[in-house]
Amino acid sequence: MGTEALNLRVLALSGGMLVLANIFMTFAWYAHLKHLGARPWYIASLVSWGIAGFEYLLQVPANRIGYSAFSLPQLKIMQEAITLTVFVPFALLYMRQPLRWDYLWAALCILGAVYFIFRSPAGAH
Repeated sequence: MGTEALNLRVLALSGGMLVLANIFMTFAWYAHLKHLGARPWYIASLVSWGIAGFEYLLQVPANRIGYSAFSLPQLKIMQEAITLTVFVPFALLYMRQPLRWDYLWAALCILGAVYFIFRSPAGAH
């Protein structure tokens, strides 16, 4: 398998796992605001920690797999792009937040970060 094909395979596997991890983490961080607002903060924390455990079961191996083909900065920017991609639908559909133009501008900034961090091969200066 060529380097490009391997990188695409690593990107697909690592990226897919990061998407799933972000879904868990987004729910862990924010769903308690909708469902546990009347409960003490420590109850929300315990529930969130339980959900976040699943996130770590995906996040850690995803980063290890991704690090085999991508640099640490590339992994971080990929994570941020995935976070925004997961968060916006969560905010709109699950939390019923209004759509704002700021989401578009934030997405464009993240796309710029993705472009700049991936325009050179991993490890290149």
